[in-house]
Amino acid sequence: MTLASEQIDQIVGNQHPSPFEILGPHQVEENGRKVWVVRSYVPNAESIAVVLPAARQEYPMHSVHHPHFFSCTIDLPELSNYQLKIVEGGHERVIYDPYAFTSPLISNFDIHLFAEGNHHRIYEKLGAHPIEIEGIKGIYFAVWAPNARNTSVIGDFNNWDGRKHQMARRENGIWELFIPELTVGTSYKYEIKNQAGDPYEKTDPYGFYQEARPKTASIVADLTIHQWQDDEWIDRRRHTDTLSQPISVYECHLGSWLHAAASEPAQLPDGTASPVVTVSDYNPGARFLTYRELADKLIPYVQNLGFTHIELLPISEHPFDGSWGYQVTGYYAPTSRHGSPEDFMYFIDRCHQENIGVLLDWVPGHFPRDGHGLPFFDGTHLYEHEDPRRGEHKEWGTLIFNYGRNEVRNFLYANALFWFDKYHIDGIRVDAVSSMLYLDYCREEGEWVTNDYGGRENIEAADFLRQTNHLIFSYFPGALSIAEESTSWPMVSAPTYLGGLGFNLKWNMGWMHDMLDYFAMDPWFRQFHQNNLTFSMWYNHTENFMLALSHDEVVHGKKNIIGKMPGDEWQKLANMRCLYAYMFSHPGKKTLFMGMEFAQWSEWNVWSDLEWRLLQHPPHQQMSQFMTDLNYVYRHEPALYTQDFEEAGFEWIDCTDTRHSVVSFIRRDKDTDECVIVICNFTPQPHSHYRVGVPEHGFYRELFNSDARKYGGSNMGNLGGKWADEWSSHNRKYSLDICIPPLGVLILKIDRDRTAAAYEWRDNQSIEGT
Repeated sequence: MTLASEQIDQIVGNQHPSPFEILGPHQVEENGRKVWVVRSYVPNAESIAVVLPAARQEYPMHSVHHPHFFSCTIDLPELSNYQLKIVEGGHERVIYDPYAFTSPLISNFDIHLFAEGNHHRIYEKLGAHPIEIEGIKGIYFAVWAPNARNTSVIGDFNNWDGRKHQMARRENGIWELFIPELTVGTSYKYEIKNQAGDPYEKTDPYGFYQEARPKTASIVADLTIHQWQDDEWIDRRRHTDTLSQPISVYECHLGSWLHAAASEPAQLPDGTASPVVTVSDYNPGARFLTYRELADKLIPYVQNLGFTHIELLPISEHPFDGSWGYQVTGYYAPTSRHGSPEDFMYFIDRCHQENIGVLLDWVPGHFPRDGHGLPFFDGTHLYEHEDPRRGEHKEWGTLIFNYGRNEVRNFLYANALFWFDKYHIDGIRVDAVSSMLYLDYCREEGEWVTNDYGGRENIEAADFLRQTNHLIFSYFPGALSIAEESTSWPMVSAPTYLGGLGFNLKWNMGWMHDMLDYFAMDPWFRQFHQNNLTFSMWYNHTENFMLALSHDEVVHGKKNIIGKMPGDEWQKLANMRCLYAYMFSHPGKKTLFMGMEFAQWSEWNVWSDLEWRLLQHPPHQQMSQFMTDLNYVYRHEPALYTQDFEEAGFEWIDCTDTRHSVVSFIRRDKDTDECVIVICNFTPQPHSHYRVGVPEHGFYRELFNSDARKYGGSNMGNLGGKWADEWSSHNRKYSLDICIPPLGVLILKIDRDRTAAAYEWRDNQSIEGT
């Protein structure tokens, strides 16, 4: 079969949309016989021969029309697994011909599902995957670039020359190529040319691993290597009503929790040295801890503190350490700052073996403009909106996903499923949901366009969130999906079948602002702002709320938590204990950012460690012990968590004592009649005889006292507990005459064994007396 010179020119100029039509083996008829024609284009090749290893035969190829385009005819009935012997620059190498392998990993049905936005595991089809075709191992590449003129795979293996591994176009703009004998660990990118022929070098949107910054290439990874040991944890999660469980989250940024010295080598399991990723000039001589080192250091630390979950600030690959990770360039790649995908799997596996859940911050609201990432991916606005009034985030200088495009929506919600599926995570915290839901978010008049109904709601984004949450809970029962949503958008945590967005938790931003404003006041003025304490219960049952003191509250001049508190050092620490104890006894799940647990003074600095030196001093040791004990009480008292989102779980005893700035309330267990009594004093003035109504008679044991001496308090209390008197108070028949410590929170619970024993003794005394 004779080729026109124009066809060869298209291959040489990297302009042919389907190189398989020209290159590789083709069976043709010649003089009434069927023979094979093999063609190859290898830039800079001096000679090429087809090698048949089994037959030990060679067929020299001849240049056709172009010095680096070669062809030969082979008169054989079958031709498979042949090799090319290539001589270039005086060196010889033997390879399998990529254009001899046409069995695709991605089927027409896969393409159809992806086109309609319903391929839930598209990450198993697009990207780079180690596979075997016809007994030959290699890497299969596939990328979505519908508006590209041509697409190639480039890397060290071909000197980053886009002419050498040109991809073939399939339906819906998917390009694919199998490159034999490439292995896991290969660095690669896609060279994508727009219709004008301008090339763009892009990281793989579905790449599982990336080079450490400042390099930007993707790395082929095998996500099937790790042998998971968490079957018991996953099975228990699947059969658990998550919202009736204690959830106490330690929010952590791995890159600034703790560093190691750059001179200190990190070891891999096989004893070899792990690649060291140093921190920037802001912290000279330091390196990031590996995921395996973090498993040995962070997990025991969180476990000792009693937190139930670790929430990791965005693990997805990002280009700039100082961004905290919220500007993602590799949605399917855990950051290589701390190691490989397998290392991250090891970290999560260890968490589960120690009964700690793992949450990831997830960022589907925007992405950065970095040239190697998603922007202008195939020479057009593929992932983002073309109209800057919809496609540009004015405040952050980032781009907004086009949620109306099926394939873009598919990319995102498959990404959420990917982290649950491949990495066994337990939940996501979705960042900046408000910015997704409103078309006029941070925009002035004239800078945004309305939806089809003339409103400001982003209907496409809301539908995307519903679809994502529906899929998460369909595939992974017991998972968590938490919204950072700061407006009054209705039914954020309501199920999708009721018209909600489908999250099962929402950060209570109103509670956070009210609390921090209240605790920043001099205690004398708090009597005039009691509403800050109590207002959250007016709307508490409108959503499933999580109470969060997050990283956002300890940066940009806001001070750390202890710095927000009034008074001298003793009062600052007492105020912190009071805030945390009120937070953990208030309805809602809990999140606390790292450093808050031991009263770090300085704001969070992304470049350095937490102030671990403070733990040499008693006040900070005592605060750490306080958090440990508070978490223990929280996790072991079902009344504090089983009915967070039901009205029956909370009842005020008194929320009107503004003169003393004291509130008291009851928390009730869902499955028993047990309850706890919580009394909070938000001033430094103790009250030695304060009467609080209680639901029944008996001995009330003091489970927790935030003013205990071991926490650095004044040690005022009630000698372990108090008997209820038959004295009416707060519309209750019985009451306690208690001592409320300064800036203190008491948690009390009826001791039924002691009460029953006292009743039995009383009855016996009565009988004997009779």
